[in-house]
Amino acid sequence: MIQTAPPPPPPPQQQQALLTQSSQISGSLSFNGNMTKEEEEMSKSALSTFRAKEEEIEKKKMEVKERVQAQLGRIEEETKRLANIRLELESLADPMRKEVSAVRKKIDSVNKELKPLGQTCQKKEREYKEALEAFNDKNKEKVQLITKLMELVSESEKLRMKKLEELSKSVEITR
Repeated sequence: MIQTAPPPPPPPQQQQALLTQSSQISGSLSFNGNMTKEEEEMSKSALSTFRAKEEEIEKKKMEVKERVQAQLGRIEEETKRLANIRLELESLADPMRKEVSAVRKKIDSVNKELKPLGQTCQKKEREYKEALEAFNDKNKEKVQLITKLMELVSESEKLRMKKLEELSKSVEITR
């Protein structure tokens, strides 16, 4: 038998029975100093009962130990399985992370290129609006000048016609 820690004490009822038996035995010994056959039988019976209980306790202890070891083995296997699953998950995530990182770097690079282009575009838009406004102003001025020219030409024609009519009348009068 393998010796480990000292066995746990027997339950209270068994302790009481053993104490009673031992006190009876020691009581009989104190009176006459010799054990009778009956006392010897009781002593052997108590001792064999104690040994049987001790063996039963040791047997149960070993069973519990075996079950604990079996559970520890299963826990260890499960831990390994979960570690493998974690590694697989990490390996699945790695290619995606690299691709995402590359795309993010490209986005950052394009953003850096876009910023000056956006500023140039805004500057050109302002210049375009200013040029368009200047063009529209000059166009309005041209329209006004053309209108004025038309009025002047029209008035000049009226005056010339009037003058011609006067001259025509004056020529007729002299005739």
